[in-house]
Amino acid sequence: MPDLTLWGLFVAASVVLLLTPGPAVLYIVARSVEQGRAAGLVSVLGIHLGTIVHITAAAVGLSALIVSSALAFAIVKYLGAAYLVWIGIRTLMAKDPDPRAPVVPAEPLRRIFRDGFVVNLFNPKTAIFFLAFLPQFVDPARGALHWQILILGLTFMALGIISDGMFALVAGAAGDFLRRNRRFLRLQRWFAGTSFIGLGVTAALATRK
Repeated sequence: MPDLTLWGLFVAASVVLLLTPGPAVLYIVARSVEQGRAAGLVSVLGIHLGTIVHITAAAVGLSALIVSSALAFAIVKYLGAAYLVWIGIRTLMAKDPDPRAPVVPAEPLRRIFRDGFVVNLFNPKTAIFFLAFLPQFVDPARGALHWQILILGLTFMALGIISDGMFALVAGAAGDFLRRNRRFLRLQRWFAGTSFIGLGVTAALATRK
């Protein structure tokens, strides 16, 4: 178990970091505005399923391998960037929803879940975050390091689900209002598509420093 004092400091630092919007939050907000709170919450679950993979990787040392290997890092970075750009292009090329229609066409929730998982799975910044941030709160004198990293990682994920869920609910509520606006229906695809493409460019420009 991590030291309780260090764990408390970790929680406080994690809350500050999670309340600072990053790529995952931008993805969740885009989905929530586009399709409502349910889609936003499903994207949160997908994002944090990807977080579980990064936590496990950090615990067994895979994150260290990715950061130390230029080839492995490049593969993860550009696969993630390409996937984000593909989502953006697919969104931009979709047809505008008809505001007179009783049901607005939407992505299936299983696809939103899958996209969130893949977006976070291939986000090299997440791997670097767990490699650089978690070890600062690990005490070798407290026992096995991988168990401490696992506990800290799961703590971060639980806090992330709460904060990201709040972002999804707020953005989804705003989306419900905005989707009644005809002008917003024309801007909807532009917002979501350019957000995803922007995330892809950000991932592609990530460095190993």
